[in-house]
Amino acid sequence: MDGAGGPGEGPAQQALQALSQRLQVQEKEMELVKAALAEALRLLRLQAPAPSLQDPVRASSPAAPPGLPPPRSPSLVSRGTQTDSEVGMEASPGTPGLSNGPAAPQGGSEEPSGTQSEGGGSSSSGTGSPGGAGSPGGTGSPGILRLVQPPQCTDTARRNSSSSPSERPRQKLSRKAASSANLLLRSGSTESRGGKDPLSSPGGPGSRRNNYNLEGISVKMFLRGRPITMYIPSGIRSLEELPSGPPPETLSLDWVYGYRGRDSRSNLFVLRSGEVVYFIACVVVLYRPGGGPGGPGGGGQRHYRGHTDCVRCLAVHPDGVRVASGQTAGVDKDGKPLQPVVHVWDSETLLKLQEIGLGAFERGVGALAFSVVDQGAFLCVVDDSNEHMLSVWDCGRGTKLAEIKSTNDSVLAVGFSPRDSSCIVTSGKSHVHFWNWSGAAGVPGNGTLTRKQGVFGKYKKPKFIPCFVFLPDGDILTGDSEGNILTWGRSLSDSKTPGRGGAKETYGIVAQAHAHEGSIFALCLRRDGTVLSGGGRDRRLVQWGPGLVALQEAEIPEHFGAVRAIAERLGSELLVGTTKNALLRGDLAQGFSPVIQGHTDELWGLCTHPFQNRFLTCGHDRQLCLWDGEGHALAWSIDLKETGLCADFHPSGAVVAVGLNTGRWLVLDTETREIVSDVTDGNEQLSVVRYSPDGLHLAIGSHDNMIYIYSVSSDGAKSSRFGRCVGHSSFITHLDWSKDGNFIMSNSGDYEILYWNVGEGCKLLRNRYESRDREWATYTCVLGFHVYGVWPDGSDGTDINSLCRSHNERVVAVADDFCKVHLFQYPCARAKAPSLVYGGHGSHVTSVRFTHDDSHLISLGGKDASIFQWRVLGAGGSGPAPATPSRTPSLSPASSLDV
Repeated sequence: MDGAGGPGEGPAQQALQALSQRLQVQEKEMELVKAALAEALRLLRLQAPAPSLQDPVRASSPAAPPGLPPPRSPSLVSRGTQTDSEVGMEASPGTPGLSNGPAAPQGGSEEPSGTQSEGGGSSSSGTGSPGGAGSPGGTGSPGILRLVQPPQCTDTARRNSSSSPSERPRQKLSRKAASSANLLLRSGSTESRGGKDPLSSPGGPGSRRNNYNLEGISVKMFLRGRPITMYIPSGIRSLEELPSGPPPETLSLDWVYGYRGRDSRSNLFVLRSGEVVYFIACVVVLYRPGGGPGGPGGGGQRHYRGHTDCVRCLAVHPDGVRVASGQTAGVDKDGKPLQPVVHVWDSETLLKLQEIGLGAFERGVGALAFSVVDQGAFLCVVDDSNEHMLSVWDCGRGTKLAEIKSTNDSVLAVGFSPRDSSCIVTSGKSHVHFWNWSGAAGVPGNGTLTRKQGVFGKYKKPKFIPCFVFLPDGDILTGDSEGNILTWGRSLSDSKTPGRGGAKETYGIVAQAHAHEGSIFALCLRRDGTVLSGGGRDRRLVQWGPGLVALQEAEIPEHFGAVRAIAERLGSELLVGTTKNALLRGDLAQGFSPVIQGHTDELWGLCTHPFQNRFLTCGHDRQLCLWDGEGHALAWSIDLKETGLCADFHPSGAVVAVGLNTGRWLVLDTETREIVSDVTDGNEQLSVVRYSPDGLHLAIGSHDNMIYIYSVSSDGAKSSRFGRCVGHSSFITHLDWSKDGNFIMSNSGDYEILYWNVGEGCKLLRNRYESRDREWATYTCVLGFHVYGVWPDGSDGTDINSLCRSHNERVVAVADDFCKVHLFQYPCARAKAPSLVYGGHGSHVTSVRFTHDDSHLISLGGKDASIFQWRVLGAGGSGPAPATPSRTPSLSPASSLDV
């Protein structure tokens, strides 16, 4: 067959010729592999004792590693092509769903150019290269058969002899064979995978991507083309012995910390039951404050969890029971768009009654309101499309009655007139629009909407009009970005023809009052007819009587932010939502105190107290917060002045270490909140800090690829540099201490798994096979034999942000990049392991941690700045039904009585 094609050949002929050329190259490479194998076998026979006459074959067989059964038969197990050597080869049955990895390590002699990690390239050569000659797989190329030597045997003689002149040609040949085999692996990966790489080995018997190893030694997974080898503990004879199926434990959402006041409106109401309804992330919270004003958070929460993406706005039906909540658009795990929709649900049963507008809205639902005069039969919705479509819907039937393009400017508020449902008002950027809706007979699509724009005339036109409220006499008050309250009244000509279907209603400005310095974010009509206004820049809450006469006022403390929303409870008690995501409770005379607080920016740092039901969080808002998990309240918070990314309690609980984004790390006294230590290691961000189980050492993982080890005093207040762990080729992502406090397991950004002997001077353990039986005090590394089953198919290596094993070592919680929390059995060492999936977060989940007694699990949302406290329910216990095992994001049930 010709080696090159002419210009007239068809695509099929060219492809056939290319395949023929590739086959010739691969045949030559396989000859190199066979030569290297034969040489290795010859050396083995020279070193082995003389075979006995009774069992000549057994005498030449390699010894099995300690803790593992002897090799099956005198032949070596392999998936490769049989060689002409005297030692026979047979196909390995393997383990379903797993691929065979490289053979057990033979010591440091296999790593002449740098220490190899389980999942990355040579740690002494900078960044690793997927599929490179000296990269993944640890002790050598995944395509080379390595004979297993007992791990306890030293390799000093072998290392010395490798430098002799007689051995150099053989060493060169072995390296060339390794490079050729990796070329085979790399070429196969680019052809067989599309967007993402599968979890298990893509090659079966006869495939060019086969991986060689002794059966039962290791397993291998792939992340972005990088093979990650993990050695099986000696106590596990078969992977089939490991537990399968979802765990018997389940999670129930116990408490949600935070409130979305920073960037949303229409987010705080009081129901007929006295519960306060608000939202954060994908959850609508129904909160009943406990105790009196100024007391602790207390009370209780219920949760509506029917939404699939972040909730943006709320409206309460005139009956005080039904609630409408609108969500933004989003995408699911596979990148498919999730359409915005409005849910109408019952606040007593938490059951969804109606789903309105699926497929009708774009980007999200920005504002909505129930009609009032006709018992809430209609719902008005404004979406976030470019034209901000205004539509009216029949609540009972879920049908659209009218729709019109509103404006290209943002719309911040919408409402029906309480006296006439044909009158609808919208306000937002530089406008107030008065809409007349005709055709309210309920015929779908036959209604019309006509607009009359509010004219400011001699009054200054504001940049924004964030809020308005209807007065009992029919007038309208608007609050604007200039700090003014304008009174809009009906014109005389239109006041003669009120009612649905009549002439267009026209409003004009009849009065103005300067109320605040800066914007007015909220207006609230009280039951006694007075009006409350909430200021932005001045943070004042003012009560106004008839004629806009100021009656009383109060100022919100600065650290809570500006007033975002106001709701009136029984008596004179008020609830105030703020722009710094806090809910305050009180009145104008006595002042206000927080009942719900939260972070205001992306969260990453989380740690739980060693013996109390408390946990600590930090994030991009530079706040370090200690939370009381029993009282559901913020114990204290301090300003770090820099972004906090990680934290860990000392085993004594007396101090906590916090890693910042500048390379600084602080140690704070948990009682006095004083900084007792302030140290800087490098100038890169710190991703993990972890105390040893005995509290005598502190490990700090940095983005400069190093792990800094410090000796710590018994009380944790003092520390001194002990050493550095140098060897990772990318930034540190996770690390754990062994139970005896002498060893560290670490993961990095290029999917390496390295082990370190801290007691012997932060020494990198070259023979990773010896660490297979080591017990770990915590398990937060996302890569390792005991947890590799948590990775989904097609993962790109960033799909899992955090992982945590429970203290009783029964379950593993996982935080993924698709807004979900997963619960697996531990150990999770079976590919495609099933899990229980829990939704609620509206952004990537950045961290999960169990409390000290495993009674609760804490999870952090990223961009949504939410903190979820889940109750862990044991097998057979009372509580919610378990979620359906799933590997894909599922719709969260509507009721908080379900997971």
